[in-house]
Amino acid sequence: MYDPVMVQPMRDEVKEIGFKELFSPEEVNAELSKKGTTFVFVNSVCGCAAGKARPGLIAALEWAKKNNLTPDNLVTVFAGMEKEAVTEARKYFKGYPPSSPQMALIKDGEIIHMIQRYEIENNDANTVANKIAGVFKEYCAKETA
Repeated sequence: MYDPVMVQPMRDEVKEIGFKELFSPEEVNAELSKKGTTFVFVNSVCGCAAGKARPGLIAALEWAKKNNLTPDNLVTVFAGMEKEAVTEARKYFKGYPPSSPQMALIKDGEIIHMIQRYEIENNDANTVANKIAGVFKEYCAKETA
């Protein structure tokens, strides 16, 4: 487990853009089994999370909000901190090996898209933002009356 004081700014960065932190398996199941779309960010202390994943996520969500393409729910678990919550979240990621950072779009309790660490670490923050925005565009359009 990492030093909680060191990790707090990394947590705050995603909470400030609307992500709900999940700390227990029960919270994970309650959120990931909801109807609609839930975007799960497996946060991490690594350099690619700091320099690529979180900045890309911030840019993608800014764009998605302007275009009414945000997922219904935004949640995060922190690898290396809440082990049981992360393990439970990964049960929803059927067919994908564990990695961190990692981003999954869940719809009605089932995974519909995954962005793995290798797709993050080998790109810059702008490319990561475009990947995330593409997922939102494909799966999160809101019906207008």
